[in-house]
Amino acid sequence: MSRHSRIAGTGGYLPETILTNDDIARTVDTSDEWIVERTGIRQRRIATKAETASSMAEIASRQALMAAQLEPKDVDLIVLATSSPDRIFPSTACLLQHRLGIGDRCAAFDVQAACSGFVFALSVADQYIRAGAAKRVLVVGSEINSRVIDWTDRSTCILFGDGAGAVVLEASAQPGILSTHIHSDGQYKDLLYLPNPAFEGDDGEDCERIIQMNGNEVFKIAVNTLGSIVSETLAANNLQQSDIDWLVPHQANIRIIVATAKKLKMPMERVVVTIENQGNTSSASIPLALNEAVRDNRIQRGQTVLMEAFGGGFAWGSALIRY
Repeated sequence: MSRHSRIAGTGGYLPETILTNDDIARTVDTSDEWIVERTGIRQRRIATKAETASSMAEIASRQALMAAQLEPKDVDLIVLATSSPDRIFPSTACLLQHRLGIGDRCAAFDVQAACSGFVFALSVADQYIRAGAAKRVLVVGSEINSRVIDWTDRSTCILFGDGAGAVVLEASAQPGILSTHIHSDGQYKDLLYLPNPAFEGDDGEDCERIIQMNGNEVFKIAVNTLGSIVSETLAANNLQQSDIDWLVPHQANIRIIVATAKKLKMPMERVVVTIENQGNTSSASIPLALNEAVRDNRIQRGQTVLMEAFGGGFAWGSALIRY
């Protein structure tokens, strides 16, 4: 019998503190109009000092487990995507495992693919289930981007927010995850990256732990690359553009989202957009958007959903699911 995986439950968490464009404009030379026009963002959530990637992941995970009518003890693998881990090691997934009280009944590890992290983690989890190595996998994206931002740099400080999203993936006789497609190209390593302050930079000078980005180049490559992966995903499943019910994209920039929707000839009414109120939450953005659309009943069981993301590495990927 064929073995597949399906999404059994979703969850999400956003910090309570809201940072608006007007708030940022008080300290940086920008404006609400300028930010909205270029990014589509009006506000973002900022974690408190007491919050961590693992604490936010716990809340999102418990929601997902509740939606799936499962207990933490039912999970036999945790795959967590983050670029802002609590510690270099142990993994944030291990810290989440401890918070959930699962003990050594399951393995737990992190995946790091920047903004594409959740898609990469979902792909890994799907392979574990298909191979029979796991039955129920908790897949999480959790980020505290606000702690690695230069709040005096208007090119990056306007973009990012904090949050966590999670799904429970479980074995199924019927296909849920139809296919995943992941790619990387390290030649673009200097266009979008977060230095490690424990080591010196290539020029021999100490580096700061803040996000570095060449926005114009990232934008151009992202639009072309995401267009290509949409075509790849459709071809792999012998589907037409019209077969996709929903697009759940990484929430990086409204212009990139619109360009991908045009590639699919999909009206924006069928695209889940959360960037206006959440900003770019990196690996958390897709599970947060999926959770929102599931909980407000836009996405229904049996519908076909395309998720796609692009991030530092460059790393990019897609997942086609029948929800």
